[in-house]
Amino acid sequence: IITAYAKALEVIPRQLCENAGYDSTDILAALRRKHAVDADGKWYGVDVINGHICDTFDLGVWEPSDNKVNSFDAATEAACVILSIDETVMAPKS
Repeated sequence: IITAYAKALEVIPRQLCENAGYDSTDILAALRRKHAVDADGKWYGVDVINGHICDTFDLGVWEPSDNKVNSFDAATEAACVILSIDETVMAPKS
């Protein structure tokens, strides 16, 4: 489940790269590498001005965690509703 969430969240930096006109493949590879290797890499994100990755904390780019938590909750609830459709029992015709 965590891998699915991580893959879904990767859409955000990919779309930022594409909207800025950069190749998302190289930038996302560098971002994944930075997140995996460096302990301070958790603050790194896409630098849409220069076309590479940067420490977004140093640049003052902060994301509201409440917004992300609400998005996770809504996405999880929607997925549960879709999956529960399979378990719905149809009433017989009267």
